[in-house]
Formats: sequence, structure tokens, C-alpha cells
Amino acid sequence: VCRPKVVNIKISRVMNIEETARVRAIFAHNLRLIRLQKGLSQEDLAEAADLHRTYISSVERGARNISIDNMEGLAMALGVDLRVLLNPDTYTP
Repeated sequence: VCRPKVVNIKISRVMNIEETARVRAIFAHNLRLIRLQKGLSQEDLAEAADLHRTYISSVERGARNISIDNMEGLAMALGVDLRVLLNPDTYTP
């Protein structure tokens, strides 16, 4: 009887939970900061990005694990490059 060889591969995680939470906090902070700098309400931004206002609120609180598609949509609605929203240099906890 021929049996397949079992190979154990340890998969390392790209980011741990703390790192993921920090990236989410950076995005949330920068989103709110830029939205306010541009004089937009959450409702204005939501409409421009074709999202719901309560969704914007939860993203800005860091309570939402936002998809890359929605991140890009918010960046476009704000008229900034997505990298600006992910820039850790503007974030101070």
C-alpha cells in the first residue's frame, strides 16, 4: 500500500492581533483626521464612498475590520492615496 508522505509545515502569521489592531487604529485615526480637515461629515463621506454613515462611524472607531475595497473607496472619496490613510507617521496613540 502506497501512503502519501505527511509534511508538517509551520505557517507563520504575517501580523499578530496587536499589529492588526494597530493598523486598524492608524487607518481609523487618519480617516477621521483627513475627513475633518476636508470639512466633511460622516454622512458626506459615506455618500461619496457609497457606504452607510454608521459604517463610517464604526470604521473611525476601529470597530470594523474594513475590506481593502472599502478602504480604496474611502481614499478615493477623500481624494487621497490609500497609503496616506495607512501612514503610521500621522498616528499618535
